[in-house]
Amino acid sequence: MLSPVTGPDGALDVFDFERVAKQVLPPAHWGYLATGTDGNETLRANRAAFDKWYLRAMRMTDTSTIDTTLEMLGQKLSSPIVIAPAGSQRAFHPDGELATARAARSRDHLQILSYVSTHSVEEVIRERGGPVWMQLYPTSRWSVAEKMIKRAEKAGCPALVLTVDLNADSNRIPLKRYIPLDERDCSTCHDPSRKDAWLDRKPMYRDTGATSDEFLTPGMTWDYVGRLKDASSMKVVIKGIVTAEDAASAVQHGADGIIVSNHGGRAEASGWATLDSLPEVVSAVDGTIPVLVDSGFRRGTDIFKALALGADAVCIGRAYLWGLAAFGQPGIEKVLDILRAELDMVMAQVGTASLAEIGPASIGRH
Repeated sequence: MLSPVTGPDGALDVFDFERVAKQVLPPAHWGYLATGTDGNETLRANRAAFDKWYLRAMRMTDTSTIDTTLEMLGQKLSSPIVIAPAGSQRAFHPDGELATARAARSRDHLQILSYVSTHSVEEVIRERGGPVWMQLYPTSRWSVAEKMIKRAEKAGCPALVLTVDLNADSNRIPLKRYIPLDERDCSTCHDPSRKDAWLDRKPMYRDTGATSDEFLTPGMTWDYVGRLKDASSMKVVIKGIVTAEDAASAVQHGADGIIVSNHGGRAEASGWATLDSLPEVVSAVDGTIPVLVDSGFRRGTDIFKALALGADAVCIGRAYLWGLAAFGQPGIEKVLDILRAELDMVMAQVGTASLAEIGPASIGRH
């Protein structure tokens, strides 16, 4: 077995950070980071999907300059690699989302902040030195959502990312197996006498009146998109879309963007990879709004394949959290450096000098 690297500069790929993260995190925190649902079928499917596609290299093209810039929802981005929302980041490193924001700033990446973050949006934007998109778990009570929306807009967030794939509980059995292995006294943070104690550590829900039971939203329908758009001037991006039917409904109801996502295999146990569902979503949207994708992305070739299948950008989650857990801000920065270098390399290898040149002809299916 390979020994974990001792510093971020020793990492050769993002999986080196995974080995360190597993070593340094308490068992329960590692379980929270690593968990999927049921037997991790969807988590494994996300990774296996990349092996179904191969690269079709075009020779004798000028790739002396690689251009990864793009514009999305009015923002100019230097890379299609986006930092996905992830909650409770202080469980992985004391600096939590602030370390992520500083890394996003130093490497110039779009950051999406989770509403269950352990630092406030105001703090994160200050450290980012610019706006972030705000991911929203709206709860089932509109008055709670309204307070959250107004706060994100006041802070300067240009986009609200509504997560729609956790309207019911998820069966995170792998996490439940790790919790008993943790011998620490966890009662300070996880007070068993109060069901809503975890919300005390989520500054974005402070003073909203939210309760744990309200996080399940089985009654949310497409009309909710219009309600969000009427409540603020922010763009509304729908996260968790995996079918052509829902993609068409998102466009019909005024969504400004879509993130194809199965929550990294942490939501439903569908066994369906986002890379496999991406083409039908792209086809249904037909270029009318941006399509992003997440879940399972670990290499530059993974990112390239998604771009070739029509994604405008790719969100990474666990990869940067491994870097955060392993070495804090420098770990995240190195993860971003590795993925950008790998993407540049594969673009040059395949003969695509810009994102616009990446398309269906760039890949083939086994």
